Amino acid sequence: MPFIHIGNTFFSATKDDNLLEVLEREKINIDYQCRNGYCGACRVKVNRGEVNYTKQPLAYTSPNEILPCCCTVKSADLILDMDENVLPQHQDDDDNRLPF
Repeated sequence: MPFIHIGNTFFSATKDDNLLEVLEREKINIDYQCRNGYCGACRVKVNRGEVNYTKQPLAYTSPNEILPCCCTVKSADLILDMDENVLPQHQDDDDNRLPF
């Protein structure tokens, strides 16, 4: 099971999971438009790891960039170079507080 890392946060995916859908499921704030590799809006840098493209993207990517909208995770670990401000903000609410 591959693990995706952003800063000090990590989460799992299966090798068949679309990477953009995994990021959305984890509430990662990522831009996207087409979901097909045409526009390049979802482009992110990779520090380490590999992906498989389910569709060959038409948008240009540099050697260290990927388009999450049309790929799955190939390697055991995928380390994305994204600011930690893309991570979900956890708000204090009474249901998640410890009882003391």
